[in-house]
Amino acid sequence: MNNRELIKDALLGLAVGDAIGVPVEFRPRSELQSHPVTGMREYGSHRQPAGTWSDDSSLAFCLAEMLCKRYDLTDLGHRFVNWGEYAYWTAHGEVFDMGIATSQAISRLASGTLPIMAGGIDEGSNGNGSLMRILPLIFYIKDKDIEQRFSITKDVSSLTHRHMRSVIACFIYLELALELLHGQSKAAAYQAICKRIPSFLEWKEGWNEKEQAVFSRILSGNIFALSENDIRSSGYVVHTLEAAIWCLFNTTTYADAVLKAANLGEDTDTTAAVTGGLAGLLYGWQTIPADWLAVLARRSEIEQLADRLNTKLNR
Repeated sequence: MNNRELIKDALLGLAVGDAIGVPVEFRPRSELQSHPVTGMREYGSHRQPAGTWSDDSSLAFCLAEMLCKRYDLTDLGHRFVNWGEYAYWTAHGEVFDMGIATSQAISRLASGTLPIMAGGIDEGSNGNGSLMRILPLIFYIKDKDIEQRFSITKDVSSLTHRHMRSVIACFIYLELALELLHGQSKAAAYQAICKRIPSFLEWKEGWNEKEQAVFSRILSGNIFALSENDIRSSGYVVHTLEAAIWCLFNTTTYADAVLKAANLGEDTDTTAAVTGGLAGLLYGWQTIPADWLAVLARRSEIEQLADRLNTKLNR
């Protein structure tokens, strides 16, 4: 297992997917069916140059930077605040997109709230703001047991999203990523988590009938068989996770996976970023179209970040 390459797979996969989706964020699916995304676009929804990634990648890079030093949620909280207030780890020195729940959590972090208590806890606070940034954590928890993986995932999600639904979505995503890290096919990886996760969560507080129903399609073992009309692509965390897994299964290349995600419409940057992280791990960053990588904002710095994280984790 080459950790340096796998970290690049994840970080570049996520950022490129994010950048593919940024120009068409909020566009309805019907419009994109008529005029589909076929590659990197410029300007569009946020009037940004081609290759620009959003808050999804910024906050993921904040997490990766923290892990380059030490696992420290106070440090991570400071990095989130620096992003929100001073445009730290942004593509072009500008924060142009921030979710409501994330914004509220960052305000709490700035005022000194304990990091694991900063995220919203109510059911309405289940946007995809922690799912979109969680992927780098897999490289810190990959050799830990499942109880530790869940506990750490819960804490890192809780900086912005503390409800059990968001935590479980992040956990499912990282468990799927873990299987891909180990070289499993996407089919074997998906079946493994559908078997492992329900039995693990069975006695967890908050894993009640309502939450089981919420995740029933994802953990059914056959979400890939749903039609596109059955897949939503809003900013709701469950919709994003369902869409990412569905896109991964209904394509055979990195490019096709993130394009399918972006063309679902609505929260296009996050759907494509979450999909892109998994697709990067599955297919490798070298399979990302060269012309997409050529315009990716701060590509060399992202690769340097991957190198630093690899160095830290291999000490």
